[in-house]
Amino acid sequence: MLFTTAQIAGWIGDFLWPLMRVAMMLAVAPIFGGRLVPMRVRLVLAVLITWVLVPVIPAAPAVDPLSPAGVLVTAQQLLIGLILGFMLQLVFSALMIAGHTVAMGMGLGFASMVDPQNGVQVPVVGQYYVTFASLLFLALNGHLALIGVLADSFHSLPVAVDGVARQTLLDVAVWGSRMFAGGLLIAIPAVTALLLTNIAFGVITRAAPQLNIFGVGFPLTLTLGFIIMMFTLPALVPQFTDLLGDAFGVLGALGGGG
Repeated sequence: MLFTTAQIAGWIGDFLWPLMRVAMMLAVAPIFGGRLVPMRVRLVLAVLITWVLVPVIPAAPAVDPLSPAGVLVTAQQLLIGLILGFMLQLVFSALMIAGHTVAMGMGLGFASMVDPQNGVQVPVVGQYYVTFASLLFLALNGHLALIGVLADSFHSLPVAVDGVARQTLLDVAVWGSRMFAGGLLIAIPAVTALLLTNIAFGVITRAAPQLNIFGVGFPLTLTLGFIIMMFTLPALVPQFTDLLGDAFGVLGALGGGG
């Protein structure tokens, strides 16, 4: 059997370019892209997902992977995978913003720990919210929905030289404001209750100046903060679900899933 260079390049392109998109998405997406997930595990997952998707996605163009056009196709696949993973990363960043806001209000802004997802110092409250959101994401089969959107993206944005349009990048940038709005909506109940508590301490200080408000107020604010978090945690579920639904809606529009 004889194989031409064009046939070999086509076979490589049919698997290599989808693998680029899948691998980039797994490297950026939350949970999959965390430092706790070894690089070998991510590579094996990327290869397995690509191997499953290749028979059901449109064939790649007959372009030499080492040609200028092939390099441009590779860049497009990396960019699409980056957008797919980055959108979900914004959802989890909203939880981090909410946790940081609550921590500042209850006096735990100085308490931080290493985020295993990104390897940076974050408030403990924010890490608690992100851990809760990660478990909720897996419980809602968000990882399966993400793979479904990834498969749809190969139909609306097939492997080609031209892929992501400027409007798509603009939609992603505009949706980034939803991250801040979502984080504030999650934190508003706890922040409002803590604000009322601080106002009450201010009134007490004016009524009894001899009271050591710093010695009494800090442990009381800290205790009230944990109690408020306990009562507001159930409200986090629908808010996180709405954020996740909005993100998948944007990704569905990108991937043709609606």
